[in-house]
Amino acid sequence: MALTTVDPHTALILVDLQKGIVSRPTAHPAGEVVKQAAALAEAFRAHDLPVVLAHVAGIAPGRTEQPRNLGDLPPDWAELVTELKQQLSDHLVTKRTWGAFTNTGLDDLLKRLGVTSVVVAGVATSIGVESTARQAYEHGFNVTLATDAMTDMSREAHDNSIARIFPKLGETGTTQEIIALLGRTPT
Repeated sequence: MALTTVDPHTALILVDLQKGIVSRPTAHPAGEVVKQAAALAEAFRAHDLPVVLAHVAGIAPGRTEQPRNLGDLPPDWAELVTELKQQLSDHLVTKRTWGAFTNTGLDDLLKRLGVTSVVVAGVATSIGVESTARQAYEHGFNVTLATDAMTDMSREAHDNSIARIFPKLGETGTTQEIIALLGRTPT
């Protein structure tokens, strides 16, 4: 489905654009993904729309079949990339699960702000981005996914989310398509 509209009360949620994650090998150049995400953040701020910067600072408890090998993490691992130019008006969400809504108060924050729709982007497409989009959809938000402002560690996982999962959760579009719609959205 093509991108049709952006609600007047839309928030941007950028997921895991932090030093320790964007420095890992990804299916698409992380620098380009960060550049697109930064353009979205700038546009949302220019339209006085909420920007949520979600970063992971731990992991959920529980057993998994795949070992959790994060290697040696540098002290600045959870810090947001500087290209996002975090502002005092931005909302920082620290999460310990894949999705940005679990145990973070994000749903309450967005509803207090009158948000009806979210644009989601970040890393990794099939993990943090997809989980956050699923949770947003389940909380009743209209969801838009900025497909050129996200990547994954696996091209196959990224492509699967874009082609099979995201059309069931909302609409997809490029950064420029979303920014163009912001300019046409009545406040």
